[in-house]
Amino acid sequence: MPEGVVNILPGHNDAGKALVAHPDVSKIAFTGSTHIGKEIMKSAADTLKRVSLELGGKSPNIVFDDANFDAAVGNASFGCFLNSGQFCMAGTRVYVQEGIYDRFVERQAQLAENMKMGDPFEEGVQNGPVISEKQMKKILGLIETGKKQGARLVTGGNQINRDGYFIEPTVFADVTDDMTIATEEIFGPVMSILKFKTVDEVIHRANKHHYGLAAGVQT
Repeated sequence: MPEGVVNILPGHNDAGKALVAHPDVSKIAFTGSTHIGKEIMKSAADTLKRVSLELGGKSPNIVFDDANFDAAVGNASFGCFLNSGQFCMAGTRVYVQEGIYDRFVERQAQLAENMKMGDPFEEGVQNGPVISEKQMKKILGLIETGKKQGARLVTGGNQINRDGYFIEPTVFADVTDDMTIATEEIFGPVMSILKFKTVDEVIHRANKHHYGLAAGVQT
């Protein structure tokens, strides 16, 4: 790349606001929260900027009875716990058809319990820390909310006693669509497993949500 073509500007809110407001910047691409995305869209209107937004997600991953069971379990685990759940498209709402539900929950818990935690630069580590103490406390608070609202904590749910902001990979079962852990983006290593019966039912439930970033079907 010739010098000056790509410029990296580290910064916080002030840097972002300056870029969005500046008349010589013609396009903004943003990945982050829905709240900040709305603020960027409002501000960009003043200079008629083009805007691309990848905002929050609560992506449904739908698993039917006839899916390849081992592949479905592995895909769901990877799709939820990659990067300790810190990515917008994380498949954190896992809808499993009733015929394989109990077996799926059991296997998912086994995978979570056997994940190697540690420095993500170390060989074989599958789960690292979350980004900050503030985010760790938010995640742990949502886990407690899940328990209070009646979801069944199958495994995990605790901070790991080591340097850094580590949380055990967490699996909830018997989750309902109205529970907070099924409606709010957690952005951490927390999976909610929900049971369904029919195709029409699960399509309705998966789409009855204010997030719409991604979705998956395994059948």
